[in-house]
Amino acid sequence: MLVGLHDSDKTDFPNYALMKISAWHKAQGDTVEWWIPFLKYDRVYSSKVFTFTEECPYLPEDTIKGGTGYGIYDELPQEIDDMFPDYSIYPKVDYAIGFLTRGCIRKCPWCVVPKKEGKIRPYRTWQEIKRPDSRDIVFMDNNVLACPHGVEQMKDMIGKKVRVDFNQGLDARLISPEIADILSRLKWIRQIRMSCDTDQMLDVCLTAIKRLQDCGVKPYRVFVYLLVQDVESAERRAIALRDVGADCFAQPYRDFVNNTEPSDELKRFARWVNHKAIFNTVPRFADYKR
Repeated sequence: MLVGLHDSDKTDFPNYALMKISAWHKAQGDTVEWWIPFLKYDRVYSSKVFTFTEECPYLPEDTIKGGTGYGIYDELPQEIDDMFPDYSIYPKVDYAIGFLTRGCIRKCPWCVVPKKEGKIRPYRTWQEIKRPDSRDIVFMDNNVLACPHGVEQMKDMIGKKVRVDFNQGLDARLISPEIADILSRLKWIRQIRMSCDTDQMLDVCLTAIKRLQDCGVKPYRVFVYLLVQDVESAERRAIALRDVGADCFAQPYRDFVNNTEPSDELKRFARWVNHKAIFNTVPRFADYKR
């Protein structure tokens, strides 16, 4: 069988589902390659993460589609989900990706995770995720600190030859002094990430940053995602985080249900925050003239 894979989003980040699908088909003796328009395949898979990614008009009608971008929340069949990802289809990727847990305890109105994955639960161990040819693992958990299994896995990686990144961010509400100590003892690929999406989260994030600092983590090593729905609120949070030395990244709100673009003002605000040379020299958004 000749199988074609289509990564709709075409980002630099590998598609987890397609890697598992590729591994399963190769284990059956099938030939797997990236889909090429107008060539004949026995089966074509297309995965789409983002709703704003444009649909490819050339995909066959019988393409098997999956992912949030298609509005499809079905999980992979168990026999495919159990496969170790096929990293050969992304030869430039030199790190492992995976989940220690699935699901989340929160129900943020802008997030599809509760609908897609449900309640939080254990999923894998870090040893099952790690590649034998790399010490780096990028975890995609939505709320790893909310699951005892996730915390135990983090503890188990302390002192091991592994570097980590939790690229969806850690829940600042769950960074107690004990958790801060665990985080400070891990080896990080980049920064420790968290989110400050509302005014109510600001003091929580500042407390988490202080607890990490008490454990030896400098504030500049904390990366904070900043959801921008209201500019006035987002500016308060951005300036407060800047004042303590944290690195924040503004994300203009996009309505994934109605697939609407962020306003020009939200995009301009994000440019002010995310261009660090500007953000560190232009004190307030009102002073940003671009």
